[in-house]
Amino acid sequence: MFRQFREEVEAALSAALSSLDLPTDDLGVEEPPEDVPATLASSVAFRLAGVVGAAPPQVAADIAEEISVEGYDYLSAVDTQGPYVNFHVSDAYYDDTLDAAATDTEYGHLPSTGESVVVEHTSANPTGPVHVGRTRNPVIGDAVANLLDFAGNDVERHYYVNDAGRQMAVFTWAYETFDEEDLDGEPERDRIEYDLVRYYRKGNAYLEDADPDKVEAAEAKITEILQGIEEGDEETYARVEEVVDQVLGGMRECLERLPAEFDEFVKETRFMFDGSTRDLADRLKETEYAVYEEDAWQLELDDYGFEKNLVFLRSDDTSLYTTRDLAHHEWKFDNFDRAVTVLGEDHKLQAGQLRAALDILGNDVDKLENVIYSWVNLPGGETMSTRKGTGVMLDDLLDESISRARDEVEKRLEGRVRDDDLDEADIDRIARQVGIGAVRYDIVSKQPTKTITFEWDQALNFEAQSAPYIQYVHARCCGIVNEAANAGIDASDVDPSVLTTEAERDLIRTIARFPAVIEAAADDLEPHAVATYARELAEVFNTFYRECPVLDADEDVGAARLALVKAARNSVANALAIVGVEAPESM
Repeated sequence: MFRQFREEVEAALSAALSSLDLPTDDLGVEEPPEDVPATLASSVAFRLAGVVGAAPPQVAADIAEEISVEGYDYLSAVDTQGPYVNFHVSDAYYDDTLDAAATDTEYGHLPSTGESVVVEHTSANPTGPVHVGRTRNPVIGDAVANLLDFAGNDVERHYYVNDAGRQMAVFTWAYETFDEEDLDGEPERDRIEYDLVRYYRKGNAYLEDADPDKVEAAEAKITEILQGIEEGDEETYARVEEVVDQVLGGMRECLERLPAEFDEFVKETRFMFDGSTRDLADRLKETEYAVYEEDAWQLELDDYGFEKNLVFLRSDDTSLYTTRDLAHHEWKFDNFDRAVTVLGEDHKLQAGQLRAALDILGNDVDKLENVIYSWVNLPGGETMSTRKGTGVMLDDLLDESISRARDEVEKRLEGRVRDDDLDEADIDRIARQVGIGAVRYDIVSKQPTKTITFEWDQALNFEAQSAPYIQYVHARCCGIVNEAANAGIDASDVDPSVLTTEAERDLIRTIARFPAVIEAAADDLEPHAVATYARELAEVFNTFYRECPVLDADEDVGAARLALVKAARNSVANALAIVGVEAPESM
């Protein structure tokens, strides 16, 4: 209802400004300051004070007097407070919000935009287990995809697989060269990528430490693999893919724990074998930006603000990762209306150069959007490297999180009043939901550009500002609904007018904002805005819970409050779903 109310406000304000012969290009409609008792307010008087030649409070008063609320469903009154023009909602606003949110489990889902969007995220090289430093990519990427889907887009989730670079050639050579007895230690976990990463580490150590003549021989074999892939040799491709597919399979199992699932794994070699990379390189050579310098074809991108040239073809006529990624992006443009990529900050330069190259090739780069995130660091400045085998793996993080969550759940069960007959399976389920939810929410709730220093206690904080705090609100709602059903309270036909307390009205107002929060967050690709909203909704609900009993209220009031609890339950569940956190029915 909030979105419709905002549209009505904008229409009424535009009409008033037009009748006063004042510009309507910037209405300044926004949520008001805390001390302004209105649902929306306009700061337009600040902007127009110079035009009118009067103080902002006087301009606001003149505008408010000109506004008519006739014919609107949700706009009931207009007044001013200082320089602000304030807009107030009607009873129908509360009534329709309660009805929509309480009866629709998909409440907040926006109508179809008719647009297809591909969200590419994670795309970690298949060289070994996923480590904590890269955890932000699948968590943010999955939340962005969820958000765009909930905002009415047709979304596909893609993982771009680097199966043609030097790292994979080194991995393949090491896998074929060394035996089990050559490897250091046992696999850290009984899953294929933990087993095979030992070959990758062994190979890199050998290339660093072996005698120069042996390293030269190894490098010749690695180059042979790279050239075979470049030439589309099927036998070489099969050798590399044997490694790639096994490691990727294990990485997928890890990512599914978050969960972060994908509709398609798009391989880099696809754009080499279908000729699109070669065609793209030929087209780049023909542009005015192309130069041949230092034994390589490059693009001079000074006009785009980049001092560093973009190399797209080596002297031996072989392509680079960026060349293949350019072909990949043109494929995206051919098949989707929008392309969103989630990238670490270390790829910021490459992303800018890629956009410039795509523009040079004549693509509509407005279709390309990036979400850039900073790193998850370890305390004490520890570094993480798959090649050297250092760092905390994502599996370790999730195991520890679930274990700590289970300890917390068991503590809370000791003082539990409600008897839900929770068995061991229930406790395991809740521990998983809470543990993984805590990690995901801790990551999504922070702006992506801010670096996170990972701390166990912060990630698993069970107090306010955390996932468990919000999850508990959903569980509490479900408990109330179940108890009300046992008590015979019917919320199918209620009178919303009996909800008159500030706690009740504040909860309805907060629930009404949910679709608008989704709309704005999707426009800006900011799932952390939904995480913030979920926390605010949980806080408002808890105030309602303390002040407004459902089971002990008069019949009409109890039924209306039960409907409000259902509305809150649906809103919390959907907000959590967008950020990728499960909503437990009991805790």
